[in-house]
Amino acid sequence: MAGILKRFTDIMSANINALLDKAEDPEKMIDQYLREAQSDLGKVKAETAAVMAEEKRAARELDECKAEAAKMQSYAEKALIAGNENDARTFLAKKASLTEKQNTLEQSYRMAADNAAKMRNMHDKLVTDINDLNARRDAIKAKMKVARTQQKLNELGASANKASDTLSAFGRMEAKANRMLDEANAMAELNESSAENDIDDLMSKYDSPSSSDPAVDDEMAALKTKLGL
Repeated sequence: MAGILKRFTDIMSANINALLDKAEDPEKMIDQYLREAQSDLGKVKAETAAVMAEEKRAARELDECKAEAAKMQSYAEKALIAGNENDARTFLAKKASLTEKQNTLEQSYRMAADNAAKMRNMHDKLVTDINDLNARRDAIKAKMKVARTQQKLNELGASANKASDTLSAFGRMEAKANRMLDEANAMAELNESSAENDIDDLMSKYDSPSSSDPAVDDEMAALKTKLGL
């Protein structure tokens, strides 16, 4: 019984919170505690029943002894009334023996009654503690369910953040691609503008009116003739 009480005292103490904190699965641990407590309750109940039965037996023996002593007293009185003093002495001697036995039985009964009261208190406390532990188990399981749901939400949130980061990276790459395309288009536009300017300059070379001197032109023509050009 002492081992049962010590184990259950440990279970019901504040230390159970520390034990549950270290447990990988608090639900399984508290279920194990409850199974052990129910098993202990069965043992306590059987022991309590045995002690209560002993109390009743002691009470019955005490009552029987008292009744027998009272009977011897009655017979002693009857013997004296009948004038049989020796018979009265015999009955009184038996009563004295019964009285001595009664004292012993009273001590035994008090011990049995005390033990029975302690066992009943132990049994009742164990039942109360088990009910309390059952309630705490339900609360722990409810908290565990919420915790698991929160963990899933955290995992989904992490995945969503990762997807958001991926989209953000794609956005940066897209912006870079757009910037590169814009730069390439600008460069092409600049190149095209430069080519058009070259053509315009060349055309203006031949479109502009001649600014040469006629005398120089005539001399140039004579020189070409002379040279056979």
